[in-house]
Amino acid sequence: MARFLTLDDLDPRGRRVLVRVDFNVPMQDGEVADATRIERAAVTLRELVAKGGRVIALSHFGRPKGRREPSMSLRPVVPVLERVLGRPVVFGEDCVGEAAAAAVARLGEGDVALLENLRFHPGEEKNDPAFADALAALGEVYVNDAFSAAHRAHASITGLAERLPAYAGRLLEQEVAALEKALGGALRPSAALVGGAKVSTKLAVLENLLERVDVLVVGGGMANTFLAARGVDVGRSLCERELVDTARAIMDKAARSGRELVLPVDAVVATEFAPNVATRMVAVDAVGPDEMILDVGPATVAAIVERLRNCRTLLWNGPLGAFEVPPFDRATVEVAQAAAELTEAGRLETIAGGGDTVAALAHAGVLERFSYVSTAGGAFLEFIEGKPLPGLVALERAATRVRTG
Repeated sequence: MARFLTLDDLDPRGRRVLVRVDFNVPMQDGEVADATRIERAAVTLRELVAKGGRVIALSHFGRPKGRREPSMSLRPVVPVLERVLGRPVVFGEDCVGEAAAAAVARLGEGDVALLENLRFHPGEEKNDPAFADALAALGEVYVNDAFSAAHRAHASITGLAERLPAYAGRLLEQEVAALEKALGGALRPSAALVGGAKVSTKLAVLENLLERVDVLVVGGGMANTFLAARGVDVGRSLCERELVDTARAIMDKAARSGRELVLPVDAVVATEFAPNVATRMVAVDAVGPDEMILDVGPATVAAIVERLRNCRTLLWNGPLGAFEVPPFDRATVEVAQAAAELTEAGRLETIAGGGDTVAALAHAGVLERFSYVSTAGGAFLEFIEGKPLPGLVALERAATRVRTG
């Protein structure tokens, strides 16, 4: 994190601080259904408030495609943010122009404003210079605390960091530190568990992780492609047969580099994908022609847990089976709970995130028992793919400008 300036480097007292947060939260009947992202962002907001900053929160919500959509207003977030912060929050009816300026003008030291949805303006996603200028005019310094949007080269992510002194917020700082710890292998041996439906969506993730971890566990539907590459008949299971050669190349790379690639040895199969259908537990080479692999079996669970007991770090991305439909959630739940127990015993550092991972771990009841669970989706995946994230690059450049004068 030394490459970024952080809140440790900022004296916000009396200054207008634009804080990019991610309040793209689930809504139900016009009310916030899950305040997790708001609660996490509150750490940075509270610190800036306590230090006397004039805090201006900026966020997107949904995909209004550059138009004002009342159903995608951030106004319902205000009462939740007020409850979380324990103080009034001024709402700006727009994020630029007179309405935004009027909201900002009302702020004294330690006050907070939330401005309207950034994506009501097409200039946000286009990173339009004029829109970025209009945002920058509202503040004196910029804090990016939205790691989950750091993979987007948008005006509020990169444009502001180019125009104002720029700092990483506590949540972004924490996310990057956790991921760098997992990928950098600070605690070895290290493992990664990657699940999900398709190899094609995780190909770059798998290739990057093979260079960084000691043990790579592959589960979910994507494991079927690897099994097919080994000559296993997976019946009617989800399988990307056009990627069999790619899966074989990944297995060969793992063998050459001395990494252990763990694949299912047994599976839960059924002839249809529906709740509580009749199932069979079989070795992976005993799948019937009309059957589908929908979860890994107990021998595979035991093998994974055995590896985790010998590791110090685990990066988890994706479920082991079709966890949304019982009984195909069993393996994900059992491995997650074992990882949580190892974490609580101080034997394993567990970092998880991306896609369905948060929902799967919540279903397993371990969200609060892992070392760190990221709420980021695309940014989490791109980071573990090894891609440079525009938001982080912009913060690095801003820090270089300050340090080189």
